[in-house]
Amino acid sequence: MKQIAEAILDIGAAGFCAAQPITFKSGIVSPVYCDNRRFPYWPQQWRSVIEGFAALLQQEGIAAEVIAGVEAAGIPHSAALGFATGKPSVFVRKQAKEHGTKKMVEGGDVAGKHVVLVEDLVTTGMSSLAAIEMLRAEDAIVTDCLAIISYGFAEAQEKFAAAGVRLHALTSFAEVLESAEAKGKISAQDSESVRVWLQDPRAWRPQA
Repeated sequence: MKQIAEAILDIGAAGFCAAQPITFKSGIVSPVYCDNRRFPYWPQQWRSVIEGFAALLQQEGIAAEVIAGVEAAGIPHSAALGFATGKPSVFVRKQAKEHGTKKMVEGGDVAGKHVVLVEDLVTTGMSSLAAIEMLRAEDAIVTDCLAIISYGFAEAQEKFAAAGVRLHALTSFAEVLESAEAKGKISAQDSESVRVWLQDPRAWRPQA
């Protein structure tokens, strides 16, 4: 969705750093980053994200009795979507606390309910699918995941398919790149680096 790609650029959530690449948790070296935690600071652009999620639920006929988010970046978006659609929301911890109830799914009972996971960003899909495993361990029915943006990596698509989960991203980084090029927010050299990286992210290394 072009509107979401442009919103990501407008709020400064996307950055291009081919000269000083960053390393993702997965070990992938990247010439880009995307910080969707900025959205709540920009309510107009954030509204377009939440409305986009709500439209996806309706257009794709996704069964959603409960909306779930992964701590911490997914929680604002899942909670806002739950509020906007009048559905209960919960969040999934990345690891159990050492005190209290030590629950992995917080907020309410998900057993036997159709739960949709909301993510801010999907790279390799590992964290999203780990959260889905936690939800399924609580007997939730999870077949769909919503994300603001996906890098579109083949390995993520394969993992979601193997887990029996459909990934619905509002936009892709390829679309963000196209918008950045159109707006003159990225150099030709950086643009080429990003395109090469998107094709084979694990093999990419910055040029000396």
